[in-house]
Amino acid sequence: MPTTVDIFIPCFVDQLYPATAMHMVRVLERVGVEVNYNPNQTCCGQPAYNAGYVDQSRAVADKFLADFAAPATDTQRYIVSPSASCVGMVRNSYNDLYAGQPGRAACQAVQGRVYELTEFLVDVLGITAIPGARLDGKYTYHDSCSGLRECHIRAQPRQLLDAVAGLERLEMAETTTCCGFGGTFAVKFEAISVAMAQQKVEHALDTGADFIVSTDVSCLMHLESYIKKEKLPLKCLHVADVLASGW
Repeated sequence: MPTTVDIFIPCFVDQLYPATAMHMVRVLERVGVEVNYNPNQTCCGQPAYNAGYVDQSRAVADKFLADFAAPATDTQRYIVSPSASCVGMVRNSYNDLYAGQPGRAACQAVQGRVYELTEFLVDVLGITAIPGARLDGKYTYHDSCSGLRECHIRAQPRQLLDAVAGLERLEMAETTTCCGFGGTFAVKFEAISVAMAQQKVEHALDTGADFIVSTDVSCLMHLESYIKKEKLPLKCLHVADVLASGW
């Protein structure tokens, strides 16, 4: 039987980068995965949680847990998302939200099934190349804070991207340094946030890469805004956008 996954599409991906969500679906189906989408899904609660609104965040998280409760016939069904940030929220911050709370058991059941796209492909399915994927050019990879520090994702996206025909990796300096987005951080500390984006983009330009690629469109959105403002010769792509190219 084919592996079945429930996909979680974060609110900002749904509203701003729907093509990336569709590319993830294409990639999963390309490797034989059966995809299920629950249209009732909304947000994981991360924006409210990061802003300090714990009770409001828990209310959103309650809905997330209900929306992604495993069916009785398939309690091991995976949840896959194109956002390491949201996966990190569920895996880690939900521990704080549900400490001593009645929903603790339901929380743990979901936490054990949620994966970011590249770690699901590599660590769960054992897939390190997408058949037919091709993109001509050079890329540099940005390790998002959530992906690297909360989900321990580093090798997986690079393995998949390095297997894309025509694509060459050029590592930038300080690839693990924050891009400056940080959700509300970019609003509250705009000058610092922009300076951090500038530094990240300059490191990317120094490599001679054509693309900046990451697991998180939130980071890419932040970097892309600086790139467009300065009219720089770089393009930002989510890893799913790359893996869905060429076929």
